[in-house]
Amino acid sequence: DAWDFTWDILHAKQIKDGMENSLCVILALWFLPPQASFPGNLHLVMVLRPTGFFQRTFTDIGFRFSQEDFLLKLPVVMLSSVSDLLTYIDEKQLTPEFGGTLEYCHSEWVIFRTAIESFALTVKEIAQMLQSFGMELAETELPDDAYSIERILALRTEKYYQLKEDITTVTKEGNMLLCSLEEPDMDEPDKEEPQERSGDWETVNRLLAQLHEMEIAFDGFWEKHQLKMEQYLQLWKFEQHFQELSKAIEFLMEKQREVPDTGDNVSQVKQRVLDLENLNKMAQLTGKAQVVILHGHQLATNHHYALNLICQQCNELRHHSDILLEEIKRKHNQLQRTLDLLTSLQQCCDEGAYLLANQQMDKCQSREGAQKALQDIENFLESSSLHLYADPQTLYSDFEPILTPELKARIQMVQMKLENVRSMFENRQACFKKLADKQARPVQLVAPRPENPPRSKSPLFSPKHGNLLLKLRHSEMFIRYRWGRWNENGYVINELIETERVYVEELFTILMGYRAEMDNPTMAFLLPPPLQNRKDVLFGNMPEIYDFHNKIFLHHLESCVEAPEKVGYCFLERREDFQMYEKYCQNKPRSEYLWRQCAESLFFQECQRKLEHKLALDSYLLKPVQRLTKYQLLLKELLKYSTSCEGVQELQEALVAMLDLLKSVNDSMHQISITGYDGDIGELGKVLMQGSFSVWTGHRKGPTKMKDLARFKPMQRHLFLYEKALVFCKKREDHGDSHDKSSSYSFKHFLKMSAVGITENVKGDHRKFEIWYSGREEVYVVQAQTVELKMAWLNEIRKVLFKQQELIKGTLEDWLEGGPSGFPCCE
Repeated sequence: DAWDFTWDILHAKQIKDGMENSLCVILALWFLPPQASFPGNLHLVMVLRPTGFFQRTFTDIGFRFSQEDFLLKLPVVMLSSVSDLLTYIDEKQLTPEFGGTLEYCHSEWVIFRTAIESFALTVKEIAQMLQSFGMELAETELPDDAYSIERILALRTEKYYQLKEDITTVTKEGNMLLCSLEEPDMDEPDKEEPQERSGDWETVNRLLAQLHEMEIAFDGFWEKHQLKMEQYLQLWKFEQHFQELSKAIEFLMEKQREVPDTGDNVSQVKQRVLDLENLNKMAQLTGKAQVVILHGHQLATNHHYALNLICQQCNELRHHSDILLEEIKRKHNQLQRTLDLLTSLQQCCDEGAYLLANQQMDKCQSREGAQKALQDIENFLESSSLHLYADPQTLYSDFEPILTPELKARIQMVQMKLENVRSMFENRQACFKKLADKQARPVQLVAPRPENPPRSKSPLFSPKHGNLLLKLRHSEMFIRYRWGRWNENGYVINELIETERVYVEELFTILMGYRAEMDNPTMAFLLPPPLQNRKDVLFGNMPEIYDFHNKIFLHHLESCVEAPEKVGYCFLERREDFQMYEKYCQNKPRSEYLWRQCAESLFFQECQRKLEHKLALDSYLLKPVQRLTKYQLLLKELLKYSTSCEGVQELQEALVAMLDLLKSVNDSMHQISITGYDGDIGELGKVLMQGSFSVWTGHRKGPTKMKDLARFKPMQRHLFLYEKALVFCKKREDHGDSHDKSSSYSFKHFLKMSAVGITENVKGDHRKFEIWYSGREEVYVVQAQTVELKMAWLNEIRKVLFKQQELIKGTLEDWLEGGPSGFPCCE
């Protein structure tokens, strides 16, 4: 009973009227395994013989010829009629044409078999699609930017839902097929039910179970993959923020390392305190680090797969941020203590000197005036006794943590000044006591500016603006001063030093408030594209200029407080360093062009708002050019009041050097506008002079006659005199708006100075002179605007020619001394 039967009509014709017209029907019984649709082994062959004589005879003969094949493999039963067949097979297993009751429709069977096989194939394809999708997820290399990662995640999510939709559709089809197969009722095993239909139901049910298991596994796999992708994206963003903040903190850390934690004088310490305060403001922007750290903790709480890395970076970020803020605070506190020390000592000196300088000596000749002046002095001595009579050893003990050798030397110098102030007060006290005790003959002391009314306390006398003691050298400085007109010079020197300090502060503000902000990650989103990596174009070599003035030149000038005669020497000693301004000015056109492109950007507006500047950046970019011009004006003012003082010669030389520098800068600014020169114009040497002239040309040997040249209209040419050549250019004006107007110089030709000659005078006009080339092969008559300009050019050309002659002479002497072995011989 456990057998499944399948009838296979191997060879038959349509049955009519029983078995009369049938030739032969062979019934085969197979064992049908559960895993197959067709038999595996043949057990028995039953042969139903026809009823007609001829057909039976023909069948018997044919069967005898093939009987041996059947006998070799399996038994054969010969049946005479259908009723004999019923003795072997239950009628429930036979179809009606064989006398059975089994209902069987072949077309229906084909439809069901096709549907089942189609469903099985679809399930297989779904499995292959899921496998392919899984391999794609595993093998695809993830990109390094957030946008691409988010894009891939979105595409994979979309494909996941598409596959889920396919699985749902196939499942619905399988359930419909299963319903149509009518699940067998296991409670009624004796009920007639086609066993074939029962096997198909189990097949479809098994496929549906497999499909459901695949869907569950796929959902689990996708959930894990999606979580990993999202965590990967979170980690990428976290690390980006970590890198940006790490760079910002490292930048600020490097800046604070550059700020010393001590100083030698009040102005220097104040500047460094200001530097640290600016750095502290910038460091507060790293408060974003706390946000990033909080984000990292949230990722760790959600069991991120990179938990250890995130925790490590959070700790590292917190550690570096704390170190930066603590170091800035430590340096600020130390500098503040240094400032308090220096200010208290210096203030005592300045206020004492201020009091002495503003006592009106003409009103002190009376008894009442002398008593009042004496009372003022005693009040000051009483209020300032703590600093005026401070013990140096006590100061060293109280401020030992901040003392450096330089600061100790500074304290010693201030102590000497305090000693001078004490001595001056003692002398003044003695003088006023005599006037108060008895009416003696008035003593007329010389005040610095006795003709002026008493001065109110102005910023020039405050500690912020340096030492008033530049007016007080010894106890009787009011009567005897070193320079012929010392008082006026003192004001000019004080202005020179104070404006230098302001200049240095302005440069620092620009570099920190604008240039450093271009590297600030928190401001990057405001930076317009044209400014990306262009800070060296916008600011030129301003950092180099700032370092020079802040670290070198300002200190040199401050040392002149005690020795005003060294002002000129300060400029001469550093004249080569001032050449850096030439580079700055040459870059100025590029800087201005870049500024005009981005002047209205939010980046500059935000920087200006933070600095509370009323003027835009372009006004501050002019500061170096303006400062260069200011130096020569201050030097002229010093010379005006120093006609018979020590150091006048150095002042005069310093003024000449600064004027030469201004001229050199101006000439180089014109040089960078030369266009059309084929080669490196820098090989021609330094620009010595440049200017516009009217030029006539001739190309023949012999003397040039003016009547030959007068017929031709002169050319307007701009000449550049280099150390090695004379360059002729044509000036061209570029027409544009007020900002874009500029001049350029179109290169025409040049003359090597080694083949140039000059004739000073040309008949007809004293402003003309002659330049000839290659033995007068080419002759150029040049007309200057003034005779003075003509002579200046002639003198400069003569210097160049003289240097060349000296060089040739020296080379010839070396050759003569060296003999044939000294130089190669020409044949």
